[in-house]
Amino acid sequence: MNDLRERLSQLWLFALLNYLYADAIALFDIAGSGRGFQPLPPWALMSSAVLMEIPIAMILASRLLPFRANRLANIIAGSFLTLINGFVTFVAPLLGMGRPPAFPEYLFFATIETVCTVIIIRQAWSWRSVEVSRSPSSLQAKSTLGLSGQL
Repeated sequence: MNDLRERLSQLWLFALLNYLYADAIALFDIAGSGRGFQPLPPWALMSSAVLMEIPIAMILASRLLPFRANRLANIIAGSFLTLINGFVTFVAPLLGMGRPPAFPEYLFFATIETVCTVIIIRQAWSWRSVEVSRSPSSLQAKSTLGLSGQL
């Protein structure tokens, strides 16, 4: 997996699956608690849809966008979701706007999600426009760039 586009796409898929499974666990918790469930207002449902669309779109965008747009999109999307995740996990519950942050399963997923998006940010931040890969097609690119030597 030498191609950073592929790696970023796979990291977004990994983050998305963790987001979705954390939501599924939360639904199991609500259903099993015996407490009544209050329907969410339309703005909350739309906000959730937009938040989940970001990693879904980034799976594809990481593979298709040109270098500059790709790098910028990964940094912005990763930063945005890291901040949102931190707010929802720690700040909102401490302000009384959500459940307490001490549930181990939620902290477990939030930690994995945050580490993943931080890795995405770091990978995109350090991404340079010319990547040297070890594929045969890269040998031609190397000779065009004036690079020589064995791989």
